[in-house]
Amino acid sequence: MRALLWFIAVFAAAVALAILARTSDSYVLVVYPPYRVEFSLVLFAALEAVLVGVLYVLLRALHHTLALPNHVRAYRSRMKERRAQVALGSALLSLYEGRYARAEKDSALAFESGNTPGLAALIAARSAHELRNFGQRDVWLDRAAAADDGMRVAQLVTRATLSLEQRDYAAARSALAQLGEGGRRQIAVLRMLLRAERGLGNWEQVLKLAALLSKHDAIPTSAAEQYRIEAHVALLGRASGDKGALERRWRMIPGSDQTRLQVAAEAARHAGQLGAIEFARQILEQALVADWNPQLVAMYGDLSMAGERDRGQEARTRIERAEKWLAGRSGDAQLLATLGELCVCAELWGKGEACFEASLSIEENRTTHLALARLMERLGRTDQAQMHFRRAAEVSA
Repeated sequence: MRALLWFIAVFAAAVALAILARTSDSYVLVVYPPYRVEFSLVLFAALEAVLVGVLYVLLRALHHTLALPNHVRAYRSRMKERRAQVALGSALLSLYEGRYARAEKDSALAFESGNTPGLAALIAARSAHELRNFGQRDVWLDRAAAADDGMRVAQLVTRATLSLEQRDYAAARSALAQLGEGGRRQIAVLRMLLRAERGLGNWEQVLKLAALLSKHDAIPTSAAEQYRIEAHVALLGRASGDKGALERRWRMIPGSDQTRLQVAAEAARHAGQLGAIEFARQILEQALVADWNPQLVAMYGDLSMAGERDRGQEARTRIERAEKWLAGRSGDAQLLATLGELCVCAELWGKGEACFEASLSIEENRTTHLALARLMERLGRTDQAQMHFRRAAEVSA
């Protein structure tokens, strides 16, 4: 468009000059003693235009000549930047293709000559990490931090991610802590922080983070539940040395989690080891009412064997509770064996024997054979005791 306008302007000037030449008799007289030169006005105007054009061309040529070094530098800079962009694209492609050595080489070139050295350094760090060259990885991460080209968050998140993959949970948490309050509220960052706190055994933080992520539907419900159970089990273990501490920790666990198999079993086991048999029974009874589980039933029977003999009303209460459970689960071999143990502890030998026999008729079990063998020994029925001892040796647990 610009060239067309110039063409129209020159054409119009030529037409105007031709018309002027035909209609004008004016002239220009130049006197330089002893010389005298006379030009027609049209010729003078044409010569003047040619002179101006020649001067313009000469001045433009001089300007370009003087500016040539700058043009060369600009051209080289453009070519360098273009090569860096190509190298950066190649590094990304190689990284995703799993060619980590090539990716690190190309990203190093992009780092040296590109305008996004921070991004290139992060790609190189990831590549070096995949090559298990952790020393070089840390060098690249430091270069990314020093580049200061708007990549601070990406640099810290990358450092945390690579530390988590190497199971360096302290370094990961340290990197995430530098993000500030706003950065730590991001879902991806919270997920990484959960992994770091879990690896460091900071179970209180694990509970908080799991609840927060579950609230935002950022992790599956099953995963959040597993994190909670794992944290509760670990915290119960830390409080297992003192009965009061164990009871306080148990009260801090939500009711829905208290009835989980792993949590209830762990709490009952620690309570039993501390001699808090009644507390352990309460835990198991609560869990069994919410969700029946043979493992908890077996633990309930073991508590009776581990503690003092139940007598009187307390013994009858436990046996009656087990019989109520049995009313709806008459084919539960484990429950029958547990009821047998409760009866033995209450010195109800005949009823205990009947329960053990009923359990074995449904499912042969090494533990039940041993319990019945010990009962037969107590009753002086040595032959039957030996028979059950042999069966216990033959039957897998």
